Amino acid sequence: MTKVCKDWSYTSNHASDPDGRIVIIWKSPATVFVLHQSRQSLTCEIKVVGTIRFVYTAIYASNLAEDRADLWVDLLTIHQTLQLDSAPWVVGGDFNQIAHFAEHSNLYVNHIDPPMSNFRNTLTQTGLFDLRYLGPLFTWSNKSPTLPIAKKLDRLLVNHPWIASHPHSQATFLAPEISDHCPAVLDLAVDLPRAGTKPFKFYNFLTKHPNFCQLVGLEWNQCGGTGMDLS
Repeated sequence: MTKVCKDWSYTSNHASDPDGRIVIIWKSPATVFVLHQSRQSLTCEIKVVGTIRFVYTAIYASNLAEDRADLWVDLLTIHQTLQLDSAPWVVGGDFNQIAHFAEHSNLYVNHIDPPMSNFRNTLTQTGLFDLRYLGPLFTWSNKSPTLPIAKKLDRLLVNHPWIASHPHSQATFLAPEISDHCPAVLDLAVDLPRAGTKPFKFYNFLTKHPNFCQLVGLEWNQCGGTGMDLS
Protein backbone atom coordinates (compact mmCIF):
# COMPACT_ATOMS: atom_id res chain seq x y z
CA MET A 1 0.00 0.00 0.00
CA THR A 2 2.84 2.43 0.82
CA LYS A 3 4.24 1.93 -2.69
CA VAL A 4 0.90 2.66 -4.34
CA CYS A 5 -0.10 5.57 -2.06
CA LYS A 6 3.18 7.28 -1.19
CA ASP A 7 2.94 9.76 1.71
CA TRP A 8 -0.54 8.48 2.52
CA SER A 9 -1.62 6.53 5.61
CA TYR A 10 -4.06 3.64 5.73
CA THR A 11 -5.85 1.24 8.04
CA SER A 12 -8.03 -1.81 7.44
CA ASN A 13 -10.12 -4.45 9.19
CA HIS A 14 -7.59 -7.24 8.54
CA ALA A 15 -7.52 -7.99 12.29
CA SER A 16 -11.21 -8.96 12.09
CA ASP A 17 -11.36 -10.43 8.59
CA PRO A 18 -8.51 -12.31 6.86
CA ASP A 19 -9.48 -10.70 3.55
CA GLY A 20 -9.42 -7.18 5.02
CA ARG A 21 -12.38 -6.10 2.92
CA ILE A 22 -12.43 -2.51 4.25
CA VAL A 23 -9.53 -0.10 3.77
CA ILE A 24 -9.48 3.59 4.76
CA ILE A 25 -6.78 5.78 3.21
CA TRP A 26 -5.96 9.36 4.22
CA LYS A 27 -3.30 12.01 3.90
CA SER A 28 -1.94 14.50 6.44
CA PRO A 29 -3.07 16.87 7.88
CA ALA A 30 -6.22 14.73 8.22
CA THR A 31 -6.05 12.35 11.19
CA VAL A 32 -7.79 9.01 11.64
CA PHE A 33 -8.04 7.02 14.88
CA VAL A 34 -9.58 3.54 14.82
CA LEU A 35 -12.29 3.05 17.44
CA HIS A 36 -13.79 -0.32 16.50
CA GLN A 37 -13.67 -2.94 13.79
CA SER A 38 -15.49 -6.13 12.82
CA ARG A 39 -15.83 -8.36 9.76
CA GLN A 40 -18.37 -5.99 8.20
CA SER A 41 -17.43 -2.56 9.58
CA LEU A 42 -14.57 -0.24 10.50
CA THR A 43 -15.25 2.74 12.77
CA CYS A 44 -12.85 5.68 13.10
CA GLU A 45 -12.69 9.15 14.59
CA ILE A 46 -11.69 11.58 11.83
CA LYS A 47 -10.42 15.14 12.01
CA VAL A 48 -10.23 17.20 8.83
CA VAL A 49 -8.72 20.68 8.89
CA GLY A 50 -11.44 23.30 9.29
CA THR A 51 -14.06 20.88 10.63
CA ILE A 52 -14.93 19.36 13.98
CA ARG A 53 -14.10 15.75 14.75
CA PHE A 54 -16.63 13.18 13.61
CA VAL A 55 -17.09 9.43 13.69
CA TYR A 56 -17.14 7.48 10.43
CA THR A 57 -18.19 3.84 10.08
CA ALA A 58 -17.29 2.15 6.79
CA ILE A 59 -19.57 -0.73 5.83
CA TYR A 60 -19.10 -3.81 3.66
CA ALA A 61 -22.06 -6.00 4.53
CA SER A 62 -22.36 -9.71 3.89
CA ASN A 63 -24.52 -11.17 1.14
CA LEU A 64 -26.20 -13.36 3.76
CA ALA A 65 -29.10 -11.98 5.80
CA GLU A 66 -28.06 -13.96 8.89
CA ASP A 67 -24.59 -12.38 8.77
CA ARG A 68 -26.04 -8.91 8.25
CA ALA A 69 -27.97 -9.41 11.48
CA ASP A 70 -24.57 -9.37 13.22
CA LEU A 71 -23.81 -6.05 11.53
CA TRP A 72 -27.07 -4.51 12.75
CA VAL A 73 -26.19 -5.56 16.31
CA ASP A 74 -22.70 -4.15 15.79
CA LEU A 75 -24.10 -0.76 14.75
CA LEU A 76 -26.40 -0.67 17.76
CA THR A 77 -23.44 -1.45 20.03
CA ILE A 78 -21.27 1.24 18.41
CA HIS A 79 -24.09 3.77 18.76
CA GLN A 80 -24.51 3.03 22.45
CA THR A 81 -20.86 2.54 23.42
CA LEU A 82 -19.60 5.70 21.71
CA GLN A 83 -22.65 7.73 22.80
CA LEU A 84 -23.34 8.80 19.24
CA ASP A 85 -26.67 10.45 20.01
CA SER A 86 -24.62 13.58 20.70
CA ALA A 87 -21.72 13.24 18.23
CA PRO A 88 -21.61 13.65 14.43
CA TRP A 89 -21.71 10.19 12.84
CA VAL A 90 -21.48 9.07 9.22
CA VAL A 91 -22.10 5.46 8.18
CA GLY A 92 -21.38 4.63 4.56
CA GLY A 93 -20.75 1.77 2.18
CA ASP A 94 -22.33 -1.34 0.73
CA PHE A 95 -25.14 -2.51 3.03
CA ASN A 96 -26.26 -5.33 0.70
CA GLN A 97 -29.79 -4.59 1.86
CA ILE A 98 -32.60 -2.37 0.64
CA ALA A 99 -34.71 -0.44 3.14
CA HIS A 100 -37.91 -0.32 1.09
CA PHE A 101 -39.33 -2.31 -1.81
CA ALA A 102 -39.22 0.84 -3.97
CA GLU A 103 -35.43 0.47 -3.86
CA HIS A 104 -35.70 -2.69 -6.00
CA SER A 105 -36.24 -2.50 -9.76
CA ASN A 106 -38.49 -5.56 -9.81
CA LEU A 107 -42.10 -4.44 -9.40
CA TYR A 108 -42.96 -7.86 -7.96
CA VAL A 109 -40.94 -6.89 -4.89
CA ASN A 110 -43.83 -4.97 -3.37
CA HIS A 111 -43.82 -5.39 0.41
CA ILE A 112 -41.58 -4.90 3.44
CA ASP A 113 -40.01 -8.28 4.23
CA PRO A 114 -38.20 -9.26 7.48
CA PRO A 115 -34.67 -8.33 6.26
CA MET A 116 -35.92 -4.87 5.23
CA SER A 117 -37.72 -4.50 8.54
CA ASN A 118 -34.60 -5.44 10.53
CA PHE A 119 -32.54 -2.88 8.63
CA ARG A 120 -35.17 -0.16 9.08
CA ASN A 121 -35.41 -0.89 12.81
CA THR A 122 -31.64 -0.54 13.11
CA LEU A 123 -31.74 2.86 11.41
CA THR A 124 -34.53 4.00 13.72
CA GLN A 125 -32.75 2.85 16.88
CA THR A 126 -29.44 4.44 15.88
CA GLY A 127 -30.99 7.68 14.61
CA LEU A 128 -29.45 7.26 11.16
CA PHE A 129 -30.99 8.41 7.87
CA ASP A 130 -29.86 9.05 4.30
CA LEU A 131 -27.89 12.22 3.73
CA ARG A 132 -29.35 14.24 0.86
CA TYR A 133 -27.75 13.04 -2.34
CA LEU A 134 -27.37 13.48 -6.06
CA GLY A 135 -27.27 10.58 -8.47
CA PRO A 136 -29.33 7.48 -9.21
CA LEU A 137 -31.70 5.79 -6.78
CA PHE A 138 -30.32 2.37 -7.69
CA THR A 139 -26.63 2.06 -6.82
CA TRP A 140 -26.09 -1.58 -7.83
CA SER A 141 -27.01 -3.63 -10.87
CA ASN A 142 -26.32 -7.16 -12.01
CA LYS A 143 -25.31 -5.76 -15.42
CA SER A 144 -27.38 -8.42 -17.15
CA PRO A 145 -28.61 -7.40 -20.63
CA THR A 146 -31.40 -10.01 -20.58
CA LEU A 147 -32.60 -10.07 -16.95
CA PRO A 148 -31.49 -6.74 -15.47
CA ILE A 149 -31.91 -6.15 -11.74
CA ALA A 150 -31.02 -2.96 -9.87
CA LYS A 151 -31.18 -2.04 -6.19
CA LYS A 152 -30.13 0.68 -3.76
CA LEU A 153 -27.51 -1.18 -1.74
CA ASP A 154 -25.05 1.68 -1.13
CA ARG A 155 -25.81 4.56 1.23
CA LEU A 156 -24.30 7.46 3.13
CA LEU A 157 -26.19 7.67 6.40
CA VAL A 158 -25.87 10.43 9.00
CA ASN A 159 -27.43 11.41 12.33
CA HIS A 160 -28.90 14.72 13.50
CA PRO A 161 -25.67 15.95 15.20
CA TRP A 162 -24.00 15.55 11.79
CA ILE A 163 -26.62 17.76 10.13
CA ALA A 164 -26.24 20.33 12.91
CA SER A 165 -22.46 20.53 12.39
CA HIS A 166 -22.42 20.04 8.58
CA PRO A 167 -25.73 21.54 7.39
CA HIS A 168 -24.59 21.92 3.78
CA SER A 169 -23.04 18.47 3.36
CA GLN A 170 -24.14 16.28 0.48
CA ALA A 171 -23.53 12.84 -1.01
CA THR A 172 -23.08 12.15 -4.70
CA PHE A 173 -23.39 8.70 -6.26
CA LEU A 174 -21.33 8.51 -9.43
CA ALA A 175 -21.56 6.30 -12.52
CA PRO A 176 -20.42 2.73 -11.76
CA GLU A 177 -18.08 2.49 -14.77
CA ILE A 178 -16.60 -1.06 -14.68
CA SER A 179 -17.97 -1.86 -11.20
CA ASP A 180 -21.46 -3.12 -10.43
CA HIS A 181 -21.71 -0.52 -7.63
CA CYS A 182 -21.88 3.29 -7.82
CA PRO A 183 -19.06 4.97 -5.88
CA ALA A 184 -20.17 7.59 -3.36
CA VAL A 185 -18.52 10.94 -2.67
CA LEU A 186 -19.19 12.89 0.54
CA ASP A 187 -18.90 16.69 0.32
CA LEU A 188 -18.58 18.16 3.80
CA ALA A 189 -19.78 21.60 2.69
CA VAL A 190 -21.61 22.20 -0.58
CA ASP A 191 -21.72 25.78 -1.83
CA LEU A 192 -25.19 27.28 -1.53
CA PRO A 193 -26.81 28.71 -4.67
CA ARG A 194 -25.89 32.32 -5.26
CA ALA A 195 -28.52 35.05 -5.38
CA GLY A 196 -29.84 35.50 -8.87
CA THR A 197 -29.61 31.84 -9.87
CA LYS A 198 -32.52 30.23 -11.69
CA PRO A 199 -35.57 29.50 -9.48
CA PHE A 200 -36.64 25.96 -8.69
CA LYS A 201 -38.97 24.48 -11.29
CA PHE A 202 -41.32 21.54 -10.86
CA TYR A 203 -42.75 19.68 -13.83
CA ASN A 204 -46.34 18.65 -13.12
CA PHE A 205 -46.19 15.71 -15.51
CA LEU A 206 -43.99 13.89 -12.96
CA THR A 207 -47.04 13.44 -10.74
CA LYS A 208 -48.58 11.23 -13.44
CA HIS A 209 -45.89 8.57 -12.98
CA PRO A 210 -47.46 5.46 -11.35
CA ASN A 211 -44.74 5.30 -8.66
CA PHE A 212 -44.66 9.05 -7.90
CA CYS A 213 -46.46 8.97 -4.52
CA GLN A 214 -44.57 5.89 -3.39
CA LEU A 215 -41.14 7.37 -4.15
CA VAL A 216 -41.95 10.80 -2.69
CA GLY A 217 -43.26 9.18 0.49
CA LEU A 218 -40.14 7.03 0.79
CA GLU A 219 -37.73 9.96 0.41
CA TRP A 220 -39.81 12.17 2.71
CA ASN A 221 -39.74 9.59 5.50
CA GLN A 222 -36.02 8.88 5.05
CA CYS A 223 -35.08 12.54 5.44
CA GLY A 224 -37.02 12.79 8.69
CA GLY A 225 -40.15 14.52 7.42
CA THR A 226 -43.44 14.42 9.28
CA GLY A 227 -45.75 11.68 8.02
CA MET A 228 -48.31 12.69 5.43
CA ASP A 229 -50.98 11.02 3.33
CA LEU A 230 -49.90 10.69 -0.31
CA SER A 231 -52.73 8.42 -1.42
